[in-house]
This record gives sequence, structure tokens and C-alpha cells, in this order.
Amino acid sequence: MQLGSLDHVNVRTSRLEAMVEWYGRVLGMPSGERPPFPFPGAWLYVGDQPYVHLIGTDKEPGAHPDDLKIEHFAFSAQGLSEFTKKLDEAGERYEKRVVPGFGITQVNVWDPDGNHIHIDFAPGDA
Repeated sequence: MQLGSLDHVNVRTSRLEAMVEWYGRVLGMPSGERPPFPFPGAWLYVGDQPYVHLIGTDKEPGAHPDDLKIEHFAFSAQGLSEFTKKLDEAGERYEKRVVPGFGITQVNVWDPDGNHIHIDFAPGDA
């Protein structure tokens, strides 16, 4: 067997509607087609690929850094200045840093449940 690329990330949430709204508004990931599972959820797309699967739950998920097994997940993107302007205009909290020795700019954001997502921009992307 040879692995390919990461297919998706599955996230449990007690704030399904807020999470769908945030991923759509902040990351441009609309909710799309999802199999008729017997539990609530949403699949959030980039193009024709559902990269984030949300599972609705009644229990409050733990997103405290000391409890996390996965600290973050990341996407690559283009349009750094456009993205940070969008975050500024929306009043979204973020942290921006350049990876030493690589020149990649990371923009770190947190969804409504406190999950850490970072968006990577290639060196020279403005």
C-alpha cells in the first residue's frame, strides 16, 4: 500500500450551525452533499472535495490544548493579503508568522469550538 494525500478531517461539534457558518464565511468552505447518515453533520467543501466533515453532538467537545490529541490541521492557499484583510474586516482573531528557513507564511485561526487551523501561503505570496 502507498498512501496518497490526506482525504478529510472529521470534527465533532455541539455548535453545528455556527461551525458551518464560520467555515463558509472565514475559509470559503460551503456545506455540500453528504450521505444520509443517521446522525447530524455537514461536509464542507473546497472545490469538489469535502475536506472537513462535521459531526453534530449534544456533548460539548473538549478543545483545551492540554486535552488535544491533534493540535491543528492545515490548508495551503493563495492570496495572503486578501485573506488577512477579510479576517480583519470580520474581526476574526488570527496570528500570522513566517516559518524560519522556509519563508512560508502561516495564518493561524480558531473555529467556534477552538480548533486550531493554519493556512499556509508560499514565500512571496502577497
